[in-house]
This record gives sequence, structure tokens and C-alpha cells, in this order.
Amino acid sequence: MTWVLASTSPRRKELLAQAGFSFAEFSFELVAPDIDETPNANELAADYVCRLAIEKAQAGLVLSAQFSQPRVLGSDTIVVLNGVILGKPVDAEDAKRMLTLLSGNTHEVMTAVALTDGKHTLNRLCRTQVSFCELSAPDIDAYVASGEPMDKAGAYGIQALGGCFVKSITGSYSAVVGLPLVETRELLACMMQQT
Repeated sequence: MTWVLASTSPRRKELLAQAGFSFAEFSFELVAPDIDETPNANELAADYVCRLAIEKAQAGLVLSAQFSQPRVLGSDTIVVLNGVILGKPVDAEDAKRMLTLLSGNTHEVMTAVALTDGKHTLNRLCRTQVSFCELSAPDIDAYVASGEPMDKAGAYGIQALGGCFVKSITGSYSAVVGLPLVETRELLACMMQQT
């Protein structure tokens, strides 16, 4: 049996290693699935993020054919403000727009995790409330100039410079980073019981 992470995110790689620390001889391979992340018409945010996690795991399974009995984990994280999904910014202006919207407000981070072996697919959704302090225009400009927001949902990373803007969170910190540790451990344990 081979565990596979369907992601090349260094944050998810580190978190999965943490999640599996107590499982005997836990290690995993990495694959990079390429899926269409366009939301379906009228798709709710929770349904969207769960669908993407499952599709990433399934695409990762196809890419893992060279491994013995692959068990593939896929995950996706979105930022939702007033029902609107804030994805990864397309450019610096888009990042500034998102950060301006988040300034002084509370938003929801949804992270879905899916695990499949081709016969069984398990998934979990983790919701976390994140409150931002008020951001000045110079704060936003400096943060965007750092380059950090450009590959992150909602245009910020809580684990790095963007953490300076987070006033409080209610829920899972690791889910905001990209992989909820408790839910991931539950999925790993469930999949082990099925083998």
C-alpha cells in the first residue's frame, strides 16, 4: 500500500507528514493532478470545494498507477466572504481587491479533504471563521509587493506574512494553511481499517 498526496504544495506536504506521525512507517509520494477548477453554475461553495478535493484525489489515483495499492489524498481550500468565493488572484490588482474586501471583516475558509483507493472515497469538510483587522492601503500594497498573495486563495497566507492581518480564528488553523490535521488523521485511520 502506498500513500499519495495529490498536490505539490509544500504546506500540504508538511501538514500530511504531521498528520501521519503516529502511523507506523508512514510515508507518501507526491503527484500533481491537473483538474478544471471552474465552479459549476449555481454550485454552493461547500459543494464546490468538496467536489474539487474528490476530483483531485481521483485524478491523483490515475497518476499513481506505478505505485502499489495507492491511497490518494486530495485537498482544496477556498475563502468565502458573504457567499462569494475568493479564489487565487489573477494579478496584483485582483489581490488588492480581495484584501480590501477582507479588511475588517470575518470570512470563512473551507478546506475539503478526500481520500480514495479507487473502490472507496471518503471526504471531510472543515470550516473555519477568520477575522481580519483593518488594513491600510500601504499595508495592502506592501503585502502584494511581497508576492505572497499571488498563489493563495483569498490572496493571503496565514502561516507567513498574511498572519499579521488575522485578528482571530474560530476553527482549525491547519485547515486555513491547507490541510485540517484532525480530519485528515480521521480519513487515514478509516482507510487503514478498510484494507
